Parts: sequence; structure tokens; C-alpha cells
Amino acid sequence: MKILVTGATGYVGSRLVPVLLDRGHEVRTTVSRPGRELPWWGDRVETVVMDALDAEQVAAACEGVDAVYYLIHGMGGDDFAETDHRAASHLAAGVRQHGVERVVYLSGIVPDVPEEELSEHITSRRDVERVLTDTPAVVLALRAAVLIGSGSTSFEIIRQVSERLPVHTVPSWMDSMVQPIAVVDALEALAGALDAPGPSRHIDVGGPETLRYGALIEAFTEHAGLTRPQVSVPLLPTALVGTLVGSLTDVPRHTVEALVESLHHDMVAADDVTGLLPQSYELLGLAESFRRALAEPADDPATADPMGPLPQDPSWADGGDARPVLAKVVDAVKDVLPGG
Repeated sequence: MKILVTGATGYVGSRLVPVLLDRGHEVRTTVSRPGRELPWWGDRVETVVMDALDAEQVAAACEGVDAVYYLIHGMGGDDFAETDHRAASHLAAGVRQHGVERVVYLSGIVPDVPEEELSEHITSRRDVERVLTDTPAVVLALRAAVLIGSGSTSFEIIRQVSERLPVHTVPSWMDSMVQPIAVVDALEALAGALDAPGPSRHIDVGGPETLRYGALIEAFTEHAGLTRPQVSVPLLPTALVGTLVGSLTDVPRHTVEALVESLHHDMVAADDVTGLLPQSYELLGLAESFRRALAEPADDPATADPMGPLPQDPSWADGGDARPVLAKVVDAVKDVLPGG
């Protein structure tokens, strides 16, 4: 099968491409600008330049492929939802124009709450699902909550907050349930979505354990050998928490703020992911996921564990930069003080 992987240099895409290659697929990847350095698998794929906001480039990228993985997400700026909508509309037009048979989209779990209560981040993900589904292709939207693995945005936030705050102040409104999934299990589900029967639909994907957000942070600190008392604090505004966490971590602040807004509701899978997985496949438990995510970088990325750090991961991954923790805490406090 000939497959187009958009967002192939991102966290999930860069780990998905070798999975598809190992299964005998022909892969075309996209880069947003010419000359961008590709991961270690770059010489095994066809690469085209594609700006997701350029309709002609998107259509050209879709020509001659059987399936598309849509792994493009925007969480930056005040208009990211509109940008996401435009990009998805261009992909949908390319799918129609070239008769692409299947689209797989990695989305986010949508809580079972009234639409007006959804965060802008989740609302945008669902909007993209609707745009893509309004095509003749079989569209499978895999909805995940927290991906566990070095370099995952959610995991890096958990890791860096745990390492940098001596006491964890957890807002009382963050007492929701979450069902994390190891990135290797998410990759297996994404690969399995190529052969899943239609019709177009969304499928929630989650790991074997469901717990509260505070318990997830506590589980990480224990596994990492950290001692961090946890205190529940009422009436902490969502915006304040987003600013504080965004300042404390090296993850881009606008991304952190968008994700924090989604923590008010349960993010638990309503579906059974095993239908996308090989028979007898065992999902990775939380403890083993943490162990593998915290591994040292491998010498050879071609044989490295996708759960661990890889060379193409962003600079803020693998625990972030080497600036002293105290300096980051001071900066975080300054950012939330009036006039700071």
C-alpha cells in the first residue's frame, strides 16, 4: 500500500513511519520547507514539500496514494482552531480529487459533556474529524488522551512538573479520570487502522489503566524515585494553572495552556482498542511505560525503543534543557505575579 504520512517529522509521525516501512508499505512523507533534515529513515521514503495551508501542495501530496495519515495539529495562537479547519479542508479536497480510499487521523478523546463545555483544543479536534469524514474515503479517527513516551507533549509536562516542583499543588477541579496509553500501543493501533473495516467512525484508544490526573502524576514521581508531597488546592483558575505550568516547563506555553484547559473532564476511552491490535497483543502497563520512557538515549536510532528519546525529538523533550530548576521556578512565579 502507498501511504502518505503528514506531520512525519513530529513526535508520533517520526515513530510511525518506520513501523509502516517494516510492514512493507511504500511511504511518502511531507516537510513544511525544502531542505529540512529528516530522521534516520529519510532515505527510505519519498518526501514532498507540503504546507498544510497551501491547497495545491496538499492536493499534489495526495496524488497516487491509497491512504493518508493526518497527524497535523495546531495549538498555537488565538486562531489555531481556524487554522486547523483550513488545513483539514485542504486535505479533504485532496482526498476527493485523487480518490484516496482511507484516512487515519489521530485525535483526542472527546468527553461526554455538553458541547459548550468542551475546551477549544478538543472542539478543534472534533471539527477536523467532521471535515475529514465528509469525504468518500473511509476515515478512522483514533482518539487518545495522554500518550506515554519520552518526547510526548503530555508526558514531558508530567515529567518536568514532577521534577521541578518540590510540592505538587493539584487544582481540585483536576480530579478527573484519565486513561493514558503507551506510544508503542498507539502506533500499533494506528497501523491496524489501515485494515479496519468501515464505515467512517471514531475509536477511542486507551491503555490498561484508568486513574485520576493527580494519581497519574504521583505514579510518575514514585517510579522516577522522587518524593513530592501532593496538595489539593481549590479555586485555582484554569488560566493561572496554564500560565504557571507553561512557564515552569520547556514545552511551548501555548501548547501547555491549550492542554490544561482540557483537564476539567474525564478523558476515558469508551471503546475497546483491541479490535485494532493483533491477536494476543498485550497493552503496556503504566509502570513499564514509565520505565521505558525514562531510558537513556540509544546509540542507534534505527534500533532504539520508540518509547525512549530519539534524535529528532524537540529540544524541550527528554526532560528539557539543563538550566537550573530553581531558576525555572523563579521565572514561573514571576510570570504569574502582577507586573511580572
